[in-house]
Amino acid sequence: MLDDLPALRAFAHIVAAGSMSAAARELELPLSVVSKRLAQLEKNIGLRLLQRSTRRQTLTADGALFHARVLRILEEVGQAESLLAHSRQEVDGVLRLSAPAELGRQHIVPIVADFQRQHPGLQVQLELTDTVVNLLETGQDMAIRFGSVEDPNLVVRRLAPNFRVLCAAPSYLAQHGTPANPAELTGHRCIVIGEARRVDWRFAGEHAASVRVAATFLTNDGQAAHMLALQGSGLVVKSIWDVGDDLLAGRLQRLLPSYDMPAAPLQAILPHGRNLPLRVRLFLDYLQVRLTAAWRWDPVGDKNAEIPVEIDQRR
Repeated sequence: MLDDLPALRAFAHIVAAGSMSAAARELELPLSVVSKRLAQLEKNIGLRLLQRSTRRQTLTADGALFHARVLRILEEVGQAESLLAHSRQEVDGVLRLSAPAELGRQHIVPIVADFQRQHPGLQVQLELTDTVVNLLETGQDMAIRFGSVEDPNLVVRRLAPNFRVLCAAPSYLAQHGTPANPAELTGHRCIVIGEARRVDWRFAGEHAASVRVAATFLTNDGQAAHMLALQGSGLVVKSIWDVGDDLLAGRLQRLLPSYDMPAAPLQAILPHGRNLPLRVRLFLDYLQVRLTAAWRWDPVGDKNAEIPVEIDQRR
């Protein structure tokens, strides 16, 4: 029987969270209740959904097929609930979203806080991560990301202009000099974000070029790279949203301004575009308005500054 919504929700949470104990914490239920719901669900449908051991769990082949169906069922239920909420003009439920760590701390957290104050019945789950999350697996309503999206099944909405800049602190430049062209970057101390110690820094447009640089500092955290640059540790490539105010204040200096870097638009990514819950639609509009109002930097280098209002369904 598939009319046991609590059991279906428990199963979906177990898969997304990676364990029954983690799912129990998310659902704020005793572990024994979550375990019992999964066991009853497997008994009712007559299938083993998960292979469990003391260290890990994996979906069985039948479980993977069933999980995809369950997500669709829960999505339909969520849409029905959102229609009811819309009819009452109430914004409630849980808004789940993710954002890059530094952008999130600087810009998204204040927006989320203001939005929740306007809608006290709303709960917000905000994950700050520089890792690209799979929205279908995590169950999140949206992800805020820099850069293009390759998956044609996702829905993309442009939020605000963005461009990337190469920059360094005046103290670094006073000691090591200012590069006059991309080729000179190989002789500088470079701060690289990611896992590869050698990366290509690319420049587009009229002065297209690609330069392979070696990391003097390698970090997986964008804010750490930002702080290293402020300390005069080297050159870094960052979004204008992260370093724009430091450039205006003179704490950092933009380098090679006549060489454009490839665009990395700031976008909202959604797992689907139909019958979005009221809380998601209202927050999406609010987010775009707030980010557009916050824009205060020279848009040189951003070839796609226009912001479409409509949701773009990439099919």
